[in-house]
Amino acid sequence: MSTELDCRGLACPAPVLQTKQTLDKENPQSIKVIVDNEAARQNVTRFLENQKFEVSVEKKGPDFFVIGKRGPGATVSQPSFGPQSNSDKKKIVVMIATDRMGYGDDVLGKLLLINFIKTLAEIGDELWRLVFVNNGVKLTIGGSEVLDALKEYEKEGLTIMVCGTCLNHFDLLDKKQVGDTTNMLDIVTAMQLADKVINI
Repeated sequence: MSTELDCRGLACPAPVLQTKQTLDKENPQSIKVIVDNEAARQNVTRFLENQKFEVSVEKKGPDFFVIGKRGPGATVSQPSFGPQSNSDKKKIVVMIATDRMGYGDDVLGKLLLINFIKTLAEIGDELWRLVFVNNGVKLTIGGSEVLDALKEYEKEGLTIMVCGTCLNHFDLLDKKQVGDTTNMLDIVTAMQLADKVINI
């Protein structure tokens, strides 16, 4: 059984949510999801891969056809957030929604946030997810003063999640140089699973 979903024109996280609902309800052997933007393509692709589907993508004009075929062990579950080597370890999510810290002097605010991000390593291995939304996504693109630090965190195994809707809004999707383009379903699930969420 194969199912086709037309999710063109839908904002994040609707394409992923509709895909998940269809898998839950119909349990198809294959699914084709049509989307009309790169962020949705990445999000639906990653979701299907997390469900153990074999995924291919075809581009036709402005649209992407994300085709998932059920592979061995494919099952609908919560989004995957990587291995949990120690279930007793506290999981801290840091959500950054701005490119500066606090209000008042913008130059000082940017310097404070740069120092904050570069100091996050002091949290140690309890730092579980780093999430960038709204203006914060600008810290993940070329020219960002914290790009090297973020790349080092990612290299060391920290998952960095970058809001695809926000990247689209600022026309920065193809300028992102670190982290996984993500959607609100993944972000909300990460917050739910975390022991502590720090908002900046």
